[in-house]
Amino acid sequence: MTGIPAPRFAGSALVALTLAFVLAGCTTPDSAPTTDSASASSSSSDSPSATPRPTGTTTAVPINGQCDTGTLSGVIGQGGGGAAGSVEVSIVLTNNGSTECSLQGWPGVSFVGDGNGTQLGAAAQLDRSKPHPTVVLQPGGTAQAPLRIVQALNYSESECKPKPADGFRVYPPGSTESLFIKDTGVTACTSESVSLLTVGAFVAG
Repeated sequence: MTGIPAPRFAGSALVALTLAFVLAGCTTPDSAPTTDSASASSSSSDSPSATPRPTGTTTAVPINGQCDTGTLSGVIGQGGGGAAGSVEVSIVLTNNGSTECSLQGWPGVSFVGDGNGTQLGAAAQLDRSKPHPTVVLQPGGTAQAPLRIVQALNYSESECKPKPADGFRVYPPGSTESLFIKDTGVTACTSESVSLLTVGAFVAG
């Protein structure tokens, strides 16, 4: 009878050892997600950041004392002629305020129509081939920017998708507010792939 407890003790020890081994084996998968989580975190940090906010619609850096769109009025004036298949006019802005203000750079320009200010086609490209000085407008003073308009008839109807325009939407340099300049004698291409307008920087005049 003295030999019987020994096997029982050995069996218990064997069970305990086996259980410890099993438990040890179970801890290995628990540690795996920690490694995977770290990898995921590293992968996330390496991913591109959120898309930056788009830049504004201004066409020049705002300057001190720039003209407030609310104090400006605009007309289409005579230009310097134009090449074959195009005409050049000028965008003339007048300071209707009681104090001087300044314009510097290029206006944002596009055709509008449908009687409600809907933009028609692509906005004007900027002609950066000439200087763009700061123009100081006294009350009642004016500044002008050359605008070249390619005739819509230079393109096929299917490519251009022409439509009569009501005039132009004009953003003064450095401003996110626009003004409307009426001009019913122009035809726009409503296709975004066709660019009819090219505008230069404001100069005194």
